[in-house]
Amino acid sequence: MEDHHKRKRDGSPAENGGGAVDLSLLEAVERSQNGGAEALDARAVKKLVLSFERRLRDNLEARMKHPEEPERFADSEVELHGEIERLRVLAGAPELYPELVALNAVPSLVGLLGHDNADIAVDVVSLLTDLTDADVLGDHDDPARALVAALVDNNALELLVQNLARLSEADPDEAAAIYNTLANVENMIEVNPAVADLVCERTKLLRWLLGRIKVREFDANKQYASEILAILLQNSAANQKRLGQMNGVDGILQAVAMYKSRDPKSSDEEEMLENLFDCLCCLLMPAENKERFLKSEGVELMIIIMKQKKSAYGSAIRALDFAMTKYPPACERFVDVLGLKTAFAAFMGKIPVSKKNKKESYQEELEERIISLIASLFGGIVRGSRRDRLLSKFVENECEKIDRLMELYMRYSDRVKAETERLDQLELDDLEMDDDERYNRKLEAGLYTLQLIAVILGHLWSSEHPRMRARIELLLKQHKLTKEDVKDILQEYHDNIGDLDGPEEKERAQARIQKFIAAF
Repeated sequence: MEDHHKRKRDGSPAENGGGAVDLSLLEAVERSQNGGAEALDARAVKKLVLSFERRLRDNLEARMKHPEEPERFADSEVELHGEIERLRVLAGAPELYPELVALNAVPSLVGLLGHDNADIAVDVVSLLTDLTDADVLGDHDDPARALVAALVDNNALELLVQNLARLSEADPDEAAAIYNTLANVENMIEVNPAVADLVCERTKLLRWLLGRIKVREFDANKQYASEILAILLQNSAANQKRLGQMNGVDGILQAVAMYKSRDPKSSDEEEMLENLFDCLCCLLMPAENKERFLKSEGVELMIIIMKQKKSAYGSAIRALDFAMTKYPPACERFVDVLGLKTAFAAFMGKIPVSKKNKKESYQEELEERIISLIASLFGGIVRGSRRDRLLSKFVENECEKIDRLMELYMRYSDRVKAETERLDQLELDDLEMDDDERYNRKLEAGLYTLQLIAVILGHLWSSEHPRMRARIELLLKQHKLTKEDVKDILQEYHDNIGDLDGPEEKERAQARIQKFIAAF
């Protein structure tokens, strides 16, 4: 799955809407790089913080004295806004963040996220976005960690998410603040990946994001919400389970269903759709979410998307592959709702052509996914009429599917051979490489897909169907190969099966492969 920690966003809703871009952050960075006359030091930071704390105290006092007379505290609020703006200059000197933390300014800043005046909270959200921006932090790892730790300790995550509830996207400034709130979460995760679990543990962010992606209209905030959701789910089994328990599988399927018969209208919307499918695939890691996918008719929706031949075609295959891996009920449902015809059309290379999927890399990824999907089908459907229907696909039209399987076998076999020769050459050139690294390089070059093709051949051969066996033997002979070549690939696969799912599952998987080796 692609890594979502890859880049900073270009433009919040306010900027995308054509409003003026705030240049203060750029100016601050420029000043720090130029070491200009306004270069900051610890004394200057102390001065800034003291001035800010004074204005904050004045504002709180004025509000307490005259709670019913806004005009009596309006001036102090304008001055407080000015002080928050002045603090932006700190983004030009991230090395001084430990000073900011030591001066105990973080609790005061974070506290303002709950200020009665939403505009003040919006100012603070914007300031925190600037201070935690990856481009600003550069390689200042320790100062960045100090700031993020202080923010987390002072409940910034809770207050940022609570503040979302009172922001209205009808107001451009507040829509930009929502965007910046999401940017804060992303920035903090980038500094400390543990924040991804913390923010979901302590706040209702997952629920908010789920609600946001279900809104029909597309905009920058919906796109960013989809990306943050994908980041939160990416490497966290806890978050995958949490979202599953909130009916998240059904929620994401609803968001995806908007594109079952239409394509996204822009590259940004296309990216959002890919994010949604990334979320779906992450969600399909835990078995309990595969069950929810089945109940929400996810298998049926993915087949509809494939039949419609829209831009989500490849993503639907990927989601089905995740849903059916080590989960027989999804394989059975797939056969029952007549998914075989659609899957084997893709297997035979009948893929809808668009600008996106003309690329060779896209075609290859799709090919690998569909091979994995067919291997999952064979693994999940071991007997009965469904098994017969699956096997019969390889006999129809004069065994054309076996011809295609051998064509793919040869292509991936050639790739792996080329990579093996390259690795041998590297070792001759004294580049040391252990067995694990060597094996992983071969997997990346296509060995994993070659192993799956060999497993499918194992299933076909073990069916003892005379026409299938005759066809496989004929094609092996034509390519100057023997059954021993297939057995060698299966043996290497057998020897490298890991125990990620426990020792018993490893034994079962190895026994299955051993059966194929014996059958050949």
